[in-house]
Amino acid sequence: MNLTLGFSPCPNDCFIFDALVHKKIDTQGIDFTVVMEDVEALNNRTFKQELDITKLSYHAFLYLTNQYALLNSGSALGFNCGPLLVKKSGHIIDNMNATSIAIPGKYTTANFLLSLAFPKSINKQEILFSEIEQAVLTNKVDAGLLIHENRFTYQDKGLEKIIDLGEFWESLIQSPIPLGGIVVKRTIDPALQKTIDSLIKQSVEFAFANPESCMAFVKEHAQEMSEEVMKKHIALYVNEFSIDLGIVGKKAIQLLINKAIEQHLVKDVHPAIFVE
Repeated sequence: MNLTLGFSPCPNDCFIFDALVHKKIDTQGIDFTVVMEDVEALNNRTFKQELDITKLSYHAFLYLTNQYALLNSGSALGFNCGPLLVKKSGHIIDNMNATSIAIPGKYTTANFLLSLAFPKSINKQEILFSEIEQAVLTNKVDAGLLIHENRFTYQDKGLEKIIDLGEFWESLIQSPIPLGGIVVKRTIDPALQKTIDSLIKQSVEFAFANPESCMAFVKEHAQEMSEEVMKKHIALYVNEFSIDLGIVGKKAIQLLINKAIEQHLVKDVHPAIFVE
């Protein structure tokens, strides 16, 4: 059996999926065809239902609960790991509502959080996440929304923080922030969905038990990132919620859904969100 599997080239996803895709664990006869793309590209593929299993932003998932169910393993969810809104050092911003902001995609959770913090700020430009820093530095935009490893390097490049949207969320909701999750098509047999969930959990556990085993895969896709930044990236986004969402993780996701309904982004969602 062959299933399509989408995830990003970022260190956290490579860490999570290395053992699965390279069969360092028993995949029970399942082969995975990997589609590796930026998360917003994966979000858009998911709207087209192109992938059997995929990483996607929790913001995008709000609109896809009838087509996909959320796995208990593989998520990026936690404290102190939210997106950062930054500007060029010394640049003065008087009115956030009029400020041009580079975002990593309409359906990213980062953009959802930005909309909560600054609901009247609508002058946004969608730019590939890895190019946002440069867009701010070259004055193409006034500010930029950073995700992934850029949060570790922005100060070295002459940027400064306007607001940490993770801290904003945590003060607003008092729960971990759900950034990205792993979903599976609802058309796939429920027993197979559970098997996939179990395999991803085993893959994460293998990575935690053998952290150096996945580093060649991580480095292959990490472009010019230093090993120190790679490891910081993994430590920030892969944690106990990546093994299993548990009660706390599931509650955080429900709080995100409730906030989206409150903001009239969605009217309702599928009654059974999770693969059980």
